[in-house]
Amino acid sequence: MGAAAAGVVVVSGTGTEIGKTVVTSAIAAAAVAAGRSVAVLKPAQTGVGPDEDGDAAEVRRLAGAGVTTLELVRYPEPLAPDTAARRSGLATVGPAEVAEAASKLATEHDLVLVEGAGGLLVRFDEAGHTLADAARLLRAPVLIVVPAGLGTLNSAALTAEALRARELAALGLVVGSWPTTPDLASRCNLADLPSVSAMPLLGAVPQGSAALAPAAFRTAAPGWLAPELGGGWSATEFLRTWA
Repeated sequence: MGAAAAGVVVVSGTGTEIGKTVVTSAIAAAAVAAGRSVAVLKPAQTGVGPDEDGDAAEVRRLAGAGVTTLELVRYPEPLAPDTAARRSGLATVGPAEVAEAASKLATEHDLVLVEGAGGLLVRFDEAGHTLADAARLLRAPVLIVVPAGLGTLNSAALTAEALRARELAALGLVVGSWPTTPDLASRCNLADLPSVSAMPLLGAVPQGSAALAPAAFRTAAPGWLAPELGGGWSATEFLRTWA
């Protein structure tokens, strides 16, 4: 499975509502601009009704209709997938199903992005499996999306420790919403995040980017991401500007 999933990246974060979907969309847009075929897998979508648009639809809107999207399960209440499944009476999704779906997509696309729900260790099923278990089956690197401000150092350090404890490859960090007018904590965190997590800073998506017209989003996206993610963003230059 690892060989089949060589082009898979797992996108997780230190919590919820921190910009994972926008970061996923930006990576997808940058890859498409570079001529790569891209698929985005959302294993579990919560807080969305049967006929409502979820994160996969938002990725397709921002990154373009050429991006393949796949959602495995969805639950109506905005809860952890395990809890949402239990309350709704719907089936859960396990790491083997996630890995199988991602591996199949990887045979047909140059890049597959697997976007988790909430943080790395949010429970997906009654057995306590998490996105980390799917990443292990896939042998895929994990990208961590973090907020900019106060409190992010502790959550980033804990997530990094969880990755190391499970012997998972950490790709790096991306700030999911860089403020237009960053405060002192946000500016200091730019230098401190790589130090406390032992992960490189690989990008910063400007606050409000999802409100851009899709064409403008796709044009700008590579400028928010480091070369490792298909862009031209420089952590050194960004720190020189802000830190």
